[in-house]
Amino acid sequence: GKVDIEVPRDRNGEFEPKILPKNQTSISQDMENKIISMYAKGMSTSDIEDHIRDIYGLEISDTTVSRITDKVLPAAKEWQQRPLESIYAVVFLDAIHYHVRSEGQIIKKAVYIAIGVNMDGRKDVLGMWVGENESAKFWAGVLNSLRNRGVEDILIACTDNLTGFSQAIEAVFPKTDIQNCIIHQLRNSSKYVSYKDIKALMTDLKKVYTAATEEAALDEFAAVWDSKYPKISKSWYENWPNLSTYFKFPQELRKLIYTTNAIEGFNRQLRKVTKTKSVFPTDDSLFKMLYLAMKDITKKWTGRRQDWSSIYAQLVIYYGDRIPE
Repeated sequence: GKVDIEVPRDRNGEFEPKILPKNQTSISQDMENKIISMYAKGMSTSDIEDHIRDIYGLEISDTTVSRITDKVLPAAKEWQQRPLESIYAVVFLDAIHYHVRSEGQIIKKAVYIAIGVNMDGRKDVLGMWVGENESAKFWAGVLNSLRNRGVEDILIACTDNLTGFSQAIEAVFPKTDIQNCIIHQLRNSSKYVSYKDIKALMTDLKKVYTAATEEAALDEFAAVWDSKYPKISKSWYENWPNLSTYFKFPQELRKLIYTTNAIEGFNRQLRKVTKTKSVFPTDDSLFKMLYLAMKDITKKWTGRRQDWSSIYAQLVIYYGDRIPE
């Protein structure tokens, strides 16, 4: 519906409000776009109301802001169903957590995010899924939805050691190589370590993940540190099949996959936008805000990676038979 406002009048009838054409007294499309843009940048509903009142002399209510921002939901749902490319060089997957009201309770929910790098070296958010917990069943649903939208192959999947993920991807994309994020593994390792040991231990761990070959590095680390911190090498050995994927690649490909930086930067920007809301009233309200923030963040994602031609050449060497001509 429309919102009527009073337009001040001056003696010569020359006053013209900045955002409303002359003689128009309802909220314009331009104004709705401004409200949506403020919401996308993380302004709270009350801040938006204050801003509109101070600058434009308009009184709008919470429900008006909600009604206007709700208009993006059909576009958001359509975005989540849009067709994708048939092959991605890398897909990064990660989770970010929010509190959502559900049947009178506040529940912690994870939003799972997939960012793909296509065969031209350009990245794109493939989807965002709100779910209650990680499991093989949940991941199978996410991966099948990518498949249903046209994805036939993913060369490498990079994740933060997500529960049930390996099992699910083997079922849906059996040829995909999995690389767990080394940065997360390092963070988890440092939890156990006393302050005085941390520097030396991290230096030795760095030798493990920057080694030219995989065999010796982890054994050497274990020989030095197992007497004090046996849990660390145990965790690295257990996760090794999915941590060491990148050892078979040359430097260019290692840079692309050994950390989930691509997605961490995106999540950091999402958190900046969503920090004004401690609890979301519904899954839809969470998805709406994430969708708007995503549109805003990805506007800057126009180029391909600078080192893409050398990365692509290496991908062809390793995955040539799977890369379309």
